[in-house]
Amino acid sequence: MKLGFVSDSLGALPLDDVLDHAARLGVSGIEVNTGGWSTAPHFDLASMIKSDESRRAFAKAFADRGLDIIALNANGNPLHPTDPKQAGCLKDTIRVAGAMGIKTVCTMSGLPAGRDGDLMPNWVVSSWPPETRAILRYQWEEKLFPFWDEIAALARENGVERIALELHGNQCVYNVPSLKTLRDAIGSVIGANLDPSHLFWMGADPLIAAEALGDALYHVHAKDTVLNAPVQATTSLLENGSLTDIPARSWSYITLGFGHGEEWWRQFCYRLRMAGYDGWLSIEHEDVILNSLEGLEKSVALLKGGMPVATSDYVPQAI
Repeated sequence: MKLGFVSDSLGALPLDDVLDHAARLGVSGIEVNTGGWSTAPHFDLASMIKSDESRRAFAKAFADRGLDIIALNANGNPLHPTDPKQAGCLKDTIRVAGAMGIKTVCTMSGLPAGRDGDLMPNWVVSSWPPETRAILRYQWEEKLFPFWDEIAALARENGVERIALELHGNQCVYNVPSLKTLRDAIGSVIGANLDPSHLFWMGADPLIAAEALGDALYHVHAKDTVLNAPVQATTSLLENGSLTDIPARSWSYITLGFGHGEEWWRQFCYRLRMAGYDGWLSIEHEDVILNSLEGLEKSVALLKGGMPVATSDYVPQAI
């Protein structure tokens, strides 16, 4: 496996400083945010889509420090009913990835409205009352499948081999079964970006999810979640409080090792290998209490101690 991090983890720093820190920390690459829910402080998508010179200069800054561009990340809601810029960002990101020879694009599946004419996305997490079934049929059959048919064709046209969908709340694809449903319908260009932090608060088990995804596992975000048991006991894990009011929340994103210890992350890496995954672990630092650089440094140190790097050389003895 290879270790890197998401560029927004150090979003307050200039790109050159981000790259210098990456080289100092001894990681192998950076996953670059291009827009969507990110302001993309390190990547000017409009310039990159137009200018081969801009693309070359961007790639050279990485190569000069011995770093790879892991993937381009257009996380957002490309099926938002009133914000077509989100889908446009994803499409342009795929085009730029193709022009730069980048084979993986990370994004979300999208979440449409519940019916024609609605103005807000609608996430169904219950099978009752009965109108929830009508909402899901509309979202998947009339919005999700047609959109991803178009995106898959665009990816093939531009030489992008893997679209890694983050299993994320408030998206149609948020767990293993929903990922497989879309992949079965659209094809193998669709795979998973497995981020344990989201599965923790949704009550799933990332260790089992890794094995269940198997060859559909295209990318991994390394991000942790702390579950605040005293708050959870009365509010559940259905949490809509402020992301910055950590004591009041039943769960929060946190630096690696502060929610689940080093032993858990060692098991996670091993389960990834068991599933046949030997790709990138891309740290995504979103801890609002710890300093971003300190949190990233601690996360890198934790994964370096538990992440398998070399290829297995085990051969049974001829007895």
